[in-house]
Amino acid sequence: MGSAKRNRKKFEKPKERWNLARIKADNTLVDEYGLKNMKELWKVQTEISRIRGNVRKLLAGGAHYEDVKERLIGRLVKLGIATNSTTLDDLLDLKERSLLDRRLQTVVFRKGMARTVKQARQLTTHGFIAIDGKKVNRPGYLVDATLEGRISYRKPIDIMPKKAVEKVAEASEAPAEAAPAAEAAVEAPVPAPATEAKNEGE
Repeated sequence: MGSAKRNRKKFEKPKERWNLARIKADNTLVDEYGLKNMKELWKVQTEISRIRGNVRKLLAGGAHYEDVKERLIGRLVKLGIATNSTTLDDLLDLKERSLLDRRLQTVVFRKGMARTVKQARQLTTHGFIAIDGKKVNRPGYLVDATLEGRISYRKPIDIMPKKAVEKVAEASEAPAEAAPAAEAAVEAPVPAPATEAKNEGE
């Protein structure tokens, strides 16, 4: 038997754990992207920090790390985060949203395959989503730009788009609003004809 596998630390906790401004900003991202918990956001932030750290090393090392620079930028180009004209200085401004936008959960939602970002996560974890015909059940999977157009449902599913759901809701509410007016018209007293009123006066 081999030695036990050593688990690698996948994220680092924020240094200012109880900073209110940071907590509010992080909660906004968690809600917007439908993340399960803060750990998923911390993983993204740690990866962004790692990329920035590598960029700083490249800027300090000069031409000696030219091959490392090409691999780094090439990977980000493949993800659709950078372009071939992107410089190292540009990568220093990389934000969490750059990676969050490439998560499978986010891409599925923005392609209209789910009504909400949380439903996109549910479909992914339950095995309804495939990339190039292969099941991918990890919401945090980073989708390459070349594969984004090959995302599809792995098995038949009937999901009404969000806009269609809103139209159905509006249509169902319309008769309900007209009903009280119709009832009021039925219950309202019918005025007597003018000729009858004149005879009663005589």
